[in-house]
Amino acid sequence: MSDNRKITVTVNGVAHTRTVEPRLLLSDFLRQELGLTGTHVGCEQGVCGACTILLDGRSARACLTFAVQADGAAIETVEGQGSMEQLGRIQQAFRDHHALQCGFCTPGFVMVVTDILRHHDVETDADIREALSGNLCRCTGYEHIVNAVRELVRERGKLP
Repeated sequence: MSDNRKITVTVNGVAHTRTVEPRLLLSDFLRQELGLTGTHVGCEQGVCGACTILLDGRSARACLTFAVQADGAAIETVEGQGSMEQLGRIQQAFRDHHALQCGFCTPGFVMVVTDILRHHDVETDADIREALSGNLCRCTGYEHIVNAVRELVRERGKLP
């Protein structure tokens, strides 16, 4: 008898039902089962933030979450934030401020910034850095990322 479980998740507004092994990670489910490869797998320990998605509106590490834990959940991935033809606002701010280099960490940053803008009051650059501290970037030195987020927060009306 199989221990596989049937799950239904809504990803970027589209419902998906699949039968999965209980040990399948959400990151692998998104990448392999749904073909959404924007959710990157870096450290596989929840440290780097490359796999950050929104799970029921809050940032979560897809590499630390089993797909069966997301049953019934609404998931947002970077694919739902915009496209190459039509960048989302956060993606555009990252582009405008040169807040990416190799791009590996960028999807995770886009998703955590989405969470920050929706749910967190950040009023200073120190607040922004603290809010971003769970995501690692080996290329940019973070200054351009902070500049992009500062612009987005100003648009939201929190910074002068």
